[in-house]
Amino acid sequence: MKVTVVGAGAVGASCAEYIAIKNFASEVVLLDIKEGYAEGKAMDLMQTASLNGFDTKITGSTNDYSKTANSNICVITSGIPRKPGMTREELIGINAGIVKTVSSNLIEHSPNTIIIVVSNPMDTMTYLVHKTTGLPKNRIIGMGGALDSARFKYRLAEALEAPISDVDGMVIGGHSDKGMVPLTRLATRNSVPVSEFISNERLNQVKEDTKVGGATLTGLLGTSAWYAPGAAVSGLVQAIACDQKKIYPCSTLLEGEYGLNDLCIGVPVVLGKNGIEKIVAIHLNDAEKAHLEESAAGVSKTNGLLEL
Repeated sequence: MKVTVVGAGAVGASCAEYIAIKNFASEVVLLDIKEGYAEGKAMDLMQTASLNGFDTKITGSTNDYSKTANSNICVITSGIPRKPGMTREELIGINAGIVKTVSSNLIEHSPNTIIIVVSNPMDTMTYLVHKTTGLPKNRIIGMGGALDSARFKYRLAEALEAPISDVDGMVIGGHSDKGMVPLTRLATRNSVPVSEFISNERLNQVKEDTKVGGATLTGLLGTSAWYAPGAAVSGLVQAIACDQKKIYPCSTLLEGEYGLNDLCIGVPVVLGKNGIEKIVAIHLNDAEKAHLEESAAGVSKTNGLLEL
């Protein structure tokens, strides 16, 4: 199992680290345009192998896509990160050109690969890969929902004063501060609705804190987060590589599902060896449907800024 991660910055390096530590991949290739940067990150990570007990080989390359050949899964983290005060949508101009070039080069050397998109604005970048590569929809996946759901569960556990292993919850919709739809109605603590434990007011605060999770971290760190995004990617990669049939909310191309068409947005999917093996239909109430449709309208508006 060979995995390529394009972009050796904080997010990309975290992806490579978490994938390697889980020890299911034979090789992880880190690629970056900055001379020597990916090689240095790869060497540093390899020097943790004996300490962290993994045998995955990590190699680095400066913009040589031939080193990525025959990758089973490719992760695109390339692009400029958010700065304080920036929306994900403001990154579209620069990042669209980067993602288009990167995806084309990856497919040239790995025509059968599955692509996971991390670059922001993530739903629109996932849609761009669909429109410009011609890959089947099951092989193009946007990471956002998996990360947003992890942030939701963190906030739920905080509110419940419970261990996070007790908590389950999901975020669908667009990977943006206004577009996320945390499904508070369906969130549980050991199968018991969380509304049994905390007030509606507190639950609504969890929802709002989740929606600005990325912006909160950007304000604190001065740039985008990297540990949780890296962990989210590693979970998706492992589900595919190990054919786990796990359900994650991911950005996927919708063609009538949830009443939406011709856009990529976060909905629950089953991930296995073929990438997205099934889009899972869940019952949404009227308010949740309205929020998802509003989110979809925002994603479509951002998609309209693309030059395809």
